[in-house]
Formats: sequence, C-alpha cells, structure tokens
Amino acid sequence: MRPQLVIVGAGPRGTGLLERIAANAPELYGDSGLDIHLVDPHPPGGGRIWRQAQSPLLWMNSHAEDVTMFTDDTVTMDGPVRAGPTLHEWAGLAGSTFADRQLQGRYLRWVYEQALAELPEGVTVHHHARRALRVSGPREGRQEVWLEGRPRPLLADLVVLALGHLDAELDEEQGELAAYAREHKLTHLPPDFTADTDLTALRPGEPVLVRGFGLAFVDLMVLLTEGRGGRYEGDTYVPSGREPVLYVGSRRGVPYHSKIGYDWTGDRPPLPRFFGPAEVERLLARPAGFDFRRDVWPLVEKELGFAHYHRLFTAHPGRTAMAWADFEEKYAAAAGHDELRALVAAAVPDPADRLDLTALDHPLEGTRYASHEAFQEGLRAYVEGDLKRRHDPSHSADLGVFLGLLSVYGQIVRLGNVGSWWHGFFSYLASGPPGPRLRQMLALSRAGLLRFVGAGMTVRAEDGVFRATSPTVPGFSVEARALVEARLPEPTVGRARDSLLRELHADGAAETPEGLLRVDPEDGRVLDAAGRPHPRRFALGPYTNARTPGAFTRPRTGGPAFRQNDATARAVLGFLSASLEKELTR
Repeated sequence: MRPQLVIVGAGPRGTGLLERIAANAPELYGDSGLDIHLVDPHPPGGGRIWRQAQSPLLWMNSHAEDVTMFTDDTVTMDGPVRAGPTLHEWAGLAGSTFADRQLQGRYLRWVYEQALAELPEGVTVHHHARRALRVSGPREGRQEVWLEGRPRPLLADLVVLALGHLDAELDEEQGELAAYAREHKLTHLPPDFTADTDLTALRPGEPVLVRGFGLAFVDLMVLLTEGRGGRYEGDTYVPSGREPVLYVGSRRGVPYHSKIGYDWTGDRPPLPRFFGPAEVERLLARPAGFDFRRDVWPLVEKELGFAHYHRLFTAHPGRTAMAWADFEEKYAAAAGHDELRALVAAAVPDPADRLDLTALDHPLEGTRYASHEAFQEGLRAYVEGDLKRRHDPSHSADLGVFLGLLSVYGQIVRLGNVGSWWHGFFSYLASGPPGPRLRQMLALSRAGLLRFVGAGMTVRAEDGVFRATSPTVPGFSVEARALVEARLPEPTVGRARDSLLRELHADGAAETPEGLLRVDPEDGRVLDAAGRPHPRRFALGPYTNARTPGAFTRPRTGGPAFRQNDATARAVLGFLSASLEKELTR
C-alpha cells in the first residue's frame, strides 16, 4: 500500500509544510509513491483566516514587500532554499502597499499550486473539504483520522496538525458575562476572528464597550465604520449614521505601535549577539529548567538594547557621547541592569534616545487625567507622537529594535513554553497596525465615534448593564448594553471548541500550564506527559508551545516558521522513506 500522510489544516502553515515537502522530497524520498491528504473545510492556500471570501476593507498589517512564503539563505535549516516572490513582487504592487486580505489569499493559493507542481511525479495530493474530528491509533501503528460526515477514517502513516487559529469555549469570566447578557437581554461578543463575527447586534448610535486594543480591534473598527457606509475625506471621517460609539480600553490602554514607515539604510546590527543558539542551548541544558523573567528576559533585554544602540551609534553618532567601539566593549562587559543603565546614561545624553522597555510596555503607568475629555486629547497626542516617530528615520533605532525582536523570537521558539506575556509584548511593538489605520483612529476619535477608556480597563456586569472603568481617569465610568472582546480566542487545548485537540489530549498528549499543546520545538512531534515524542503525530502552529510570529514572514529574517516547516517535512519524509524501505525488504 502507498504511504499515506494526512495534514490537517490547509492554510498558510499547511501550505508552507507542503512547499518544504516538495523541496526536500528529491533528496529524502525520491520518486516513490505517496498520497498526501489535506483536510480543511476551507480552500487550500489561504485556509480560514486568509480565505478570499472576506471583506475587501480588511488589510494585512505588513507591507507587501515584507510578506513571503519562500525560504532564503537566512533560514537555518537542512533542506534546500527554494526562492520565490514576495507578495509585492507576485502582485506587481509597490513594496510599501498594505494589501487587502483577499489579495493575500490569492497569493497563498498560488503558492499552494506552485508547491503541488514541484512535488515529485509519484506524490498525489487529495483535498478533503471537511473537518477532522479526532485522531486515533496506536503509537507504533497506522493512525486513523476521522472526518465529519464520513463513516470510515482516513488511514495515515503520519499525521501533521497545522490547525492555525482555533475557536475556544468561553472561560469562566466570559461565561459569566455571557450568562448575564442573556438574562438582561444584553450583547456579549466573545473572542473571535473578527471577519467571522456577527456584528448586527451592535446598534447605530449606541455605546459599545470593547476590551482589546490590538489588531482584532482594528478589524472591528473598520467593519463598524467604513463597513457600514462611512468614509474618510482626508483626516476627517464622514459618518453614515449607522455606526455605534466604541469605548475601547485594554491592559496598556493604548493601541499597538504603528508599523515603521521608512526603509533600512546602512549596516544592520550583527544579530544574534547576546541571545543566540549558544545561550539557548545553555538554558535548555539546565537540569532544573529555566524561568523566563529571571533567566531569559535579561538576555532578551540586552539583545534588544544592543540592536537599538548599534543603530543609534552608527546612524546618528551626533547624539552619542562615546565612540561605538568603546561603548560596545563596555556594553558587552556590563553585568546587571544598574551597570548597563549607568553606561547608557554616560554615552547617550538625551533620555529620549535611550531604550526603556519597561516604559514602552506600560506607557500610561502612573498617568492620571482629571477628566474623560482630557484623556481623549492626551491619547490622541500619544498616537500622533507614535505616528510621527515611526515615520521619521531620525528615530531609526526603533527599526534596530524591530530587527532585534525578530532575531529574539527566532531563538525563543526553540525554548518551547515561555508563557504568554512575551508573545503579547512582541506583537505590541513589532506587529502593530499600518500607520493609516492609526490616522483613521484619530479621525474617528475627533468625530466622537471612538472613545478611549484607559489602561487596566475593568468591566463589571451590574444594574442590568456592562460598566467600564479605568484608573487612568479616576471617577469616570461608562455604561453600555454591548460588550465586545476584541481579541482572538486563547489557543488552549482544554477549551478548544474543535474536538480534535481535546481528543488528542485525552489520548495522552500533554499541555503546558497555559494550555498549549506540548511539542518538540525542533520538529513538532507531539509530546506526552512524560516528554516522549509521538512517532506518528506532529503539530505546528499558535496552539503549540513552539508557536512562531506567523506562518509567513519578512524576507531575510530567518523565518522561524520556515525552519520548523523544514524540520517537520524532513522528519516526515525520513520516516516514510524508512518505512517504505522496510516494507520492500520484507
């Protein structure tokens, strides 16, 4: 019987894995027959999140030139590099364009078709437009993948889960809020992929509380304004009259930082420098394990500082008081936060040129406003300042930090589970909205349709309504009959609405304390509670403890997801080839 491989999930992660299988098959598998079964109710390439059937108003949050599905020589992997076009090259767009998601879906479909064309002649791909319900089978034998609406399972020598973002059951607090909403005829919209959310219950002119100020909020804002017929004339928003009034807050109380709006020039910081493979190996070798804040964060902080100051000293030397060579030597030798801070204070005269990651993470810490209106003006000034800085190359040390964040993420992936804070911090600094979206926020704020609540926003269900407060504006509160949780569902095994992961866990797959599926960070094999890798089950994506910033990435930045895809593809092909040879010699 021909070997059978089942890949559950045909979005960009499954597509990227297929591309790596095509790239590695000539070396590791040859012309032997193989059936690959792609299981996904959505079209291959874009999958659910990047499907072409969504609003054209929704954009990517990356420049078209910063989006690729193809490897290059910066990716640390054993497989061959297969070059291919970025989104802007493929679509013939200006590199600085923020493409809509429909176009990205078409690009991903083309990448999928290219991967199919590159597969050896004996490899056949079958798409099953169904949901996978569960995986069963013995550790040392063929697996059974049960599909919705089919009485018999797919038989598989190996199974790879590339599920992407998942729906989740409500957590305890969300469940209580939902029950309160039902009892009092209110509206509570839980975490969801915004393009799939039914927003019709959010009525024109009425206040809506929104928890979450990241990319999910941006999508919500767009669909409830332009999506309801409003339009922008320059810096002014012209309402249609169908918009609700959005009251938004979050832990930080501010939107994610704008995408940087200028190109890199000059020398790049030589990364990694203080947090690279050697440091990761030492952390992994610790018998007692490691603590992120105690053991990892100081290395990350020093790495990001190095990237920042390398750019400041080499591109803007007039704002420094020391030669780069001297600073670099002292920076490398400095031990501890106090010694580093003293060095930076002596070498960088203007505090605005110094990197303060704590202040960046808590921009409203200790800030209080006398009135709600004063805070609206204050936060508009904050957003305007962020836009100005992120589009001014005189602040290009910020771009150095961005490159540092990409380098650090590539190393952190290898550590496995480091908790959720790091991923949120990375997204806040490095994966924010396009500048035009923040300018739209300002226009909506001036039009009175977007109101800022503040940091540490809390929501209580009482007196038949939802009520929001924040210490940023003492004494202020706002009531509403609708509450939206503007964020993706937490990717936990235990609360996954899809039965596949829950069944996998019941069958012995381990989860982290945060509820992520435990996998080997090197090749994605699913681990059990004893840390044993399953010989026939792999998992890749944001629901695992080896999650990466995204399934596609910026060119020439090492692509952690590409590295994982390559390792998994080679492990899969090696296993199938060895099994086939064993069968032939019987």
